[in-house]
Amino acid sequence: MINPLSRSRRMALRALCAASLCVAAGAAVAQSTYPSRPILMIVPQTAGGTNDIVGRVVSQKLSEVLGSPVAVENRPGAGGNIGTQFAAKSAKDGYTLLMTISSSQAINPALYKNPGFDPVKDFKPIALIGAVPNVLLANADFPAKSMKELIALAKAKPGQYQYASAGNGTLNHLLGEMLNSMAGIDLQHVPYKGVAPALNDVLGGQLPLVFASLPSSLAHIKSGKLKPLAVSSPKRSPALPDVPALSEVVPGYTGTLWIGLFAPAGVPADVQAKLQDAMGKTLSAKDLRDKLELQGVEMAAPTTPEQFATLLNEDIARWAQIVKTSGASID
Repeated sequence: MINPLSRSRRMALRALCAASLCVAAGAAVAQSTYPSRPILMIVPQTAGGTNDIVGRVVSQKLSEVLGSPVAVENRPGAGGNIGTQFAAKSAKDGYTLLMTISSSQAINPALYKNPGFDPVKDFKPIALIGAVPNVLLANADFPAKSMKELIALAKAKPGQYQYASAGNGTLNHLLGEMLNSMAGIDLQHVPYKGVAPALNDVLGGQLPLVFASLPSSLAHIKSGKLKPLAVSSPKRSPALPDVPALSEVVPGYTGTLWIGLFAPAGVPADVQAKLQDAMGKTLSAKDLRDKLELQGVEMAAPTTPEQFATLLNEDIARWAQIVKTSGASID
């Protein structure tokens, strides 16, 4: 004789198993069809900057590879913290990504007491795209035509010359502080809300100097409206072979900017893998590489997410020391 209680338990167990299988199957189908709707790529800087320029080129090619739209949305503020916080707190489904630069991801944690995100715990590296030097630029009427002449002028008139940056604590700002310290000069820092307004005021003659990324300033250099005095990379940039590296005049000086794509931590493993594979195909496309290299981006060699994570951790440690030495801090 069958015990009714045992039979009911067996029926309940079968129903539970069937329901579990349905849920698992549904999840597998949902993940295997990723992406099934548009993806949002957050750029935590203003339009016209390096990250915005690169993000828009990459998003177009990534859309083609994935077969789904990838839309760029600028969320600037607090040196990149606003957009980065938004991405960190977004749904962990692969439909919100972060296209960011090393100044936000590796420098801000040392500059801000509470940036509102953890660059390591809150994100998963998807792809390292490349590196970009900054350029120390002078407006067309500035008397110095080289780094040696600029340093001589600055030493003769300490505190009388200013340089613009994209904001307090940005890489452009710290590059100026490094130059002051290593060259023994006193250029005064004037922060702006983004690189575009900083460039505009130097173009207009309101300020003499600006540190700006190569992609954001290359058109002004080619037009002759701004004079490039030196690049911040350890060696000369292929895009500006006649412009010296700052280290040629100030030994040991270096400061490059890397650009990379991240997803919020917690994104499903198969979605993360699909994004990494898609970015691998995107970055290997010749037309994309040609576009970015023409903008002054030095494309990274194929890099694993683990190697990208190592680079991030190394840069966090390196910039923390530079920030400490410079005394820069933002509440």
